[in-house]
Amino acid sequence: MSFVIDDVLVRNDPAGTAGRDGRLPVLFDSPHSGCVYPADFRVICPHPLLRQAEDSHVEELFASAPDHGATLLCALFPRTCIDVNRAIDDIDPALIDGDWPVPLRPTARSTLGMGLVRSMLKPGVPLYDGKLPAAVVADRIDRYYRPYHAQMQALLDGLAGRFGTVWHVNCHSMPSSLRPDGRDPLAVDFVIGDRDGTTSEPGFVELVAGTLRGFGHRVAINDPYKGVELVARYGDPARGRHSIQLEINRRLYMNEETLERHEGFGRLKGEIDELIRRIAEHAGQAVLRRAAE
Repeated sequence: MSFVIDDVLVRNDPAGTAGRDGRLPVLFDSPHSGCVYPADFRVICPHPLLRQAEDSHVEELFASAPDHGATLLCALFPRTCIDVNRAIDDIDPALIDGDWPVPLRPTARSTLGMGLVRSMLKPGVPLYDGKLPAAVVADRIDRYYRPYHAQMQALLDGLAGRFGTVWHVNCHSMPSSLRPDGRDPLAVDFVIGDRDGTTSEPGFVELVAGTLRGFGHRVAINDPYKGVELVARYGDPARGRHSIQLEINRRLYMNEETLERHEGFGRLKGEIDELIRRIAEHAGQAVLRRAAE
């Protein structure tokens, strides 16, 4: 079944083996692959350049998740409009024209123009020719940010409530050119983030890393991406809620300038399908063990 609520796509076609309806306690979400640009989203940089901020095709790579009993959640709106993988108060005060009703806590990302509401596409490429009215920022939070997190919370609570546990993969892509800290180009194909072991059971991280390495890929853990808001907020291993962030090097499957998929997409899609199957199997076996106790 697929449905859209407030620019958020949810798919959970049952097909697995755990639960009478085939559902499994597994959630994949793609918060940055949205490409439906609102009519009132006006920027000064060219649209083709703007689109390079998208996690293009990530939702396609994980499209088979519902076929294995998992749930897939995708943002339809672009991250340059608002980034749901940031804290709600991670806003640069210098971006806002007008009074903001609550205290702000901007991080270093906001200072670089990469906070909840971006001011920069990338260093040296501004999005706007001035400040944003406070009412515009507040509207984006209400129209996009809150609904996405409401869906995340509802899905995770529902799965955890039914099965007693849940596994969550926060899906992203990463540019191959430079590390976010400006150091040498990335020498890995995937980065798994669990915020230094605080958002997931180790076995889940090991399963994902081992599967990807088995395909011949180079995998790093928490370097340079540890995971941000979506795993920090929802990962709680002590309560049986296991969240990891998965970054995929874009050069594996697409032209990073044109965003067109290349010949590597098909191979990678098959590998991601197998990864999803193994995660679903891991969850299904855990559910069966819990039921037998």
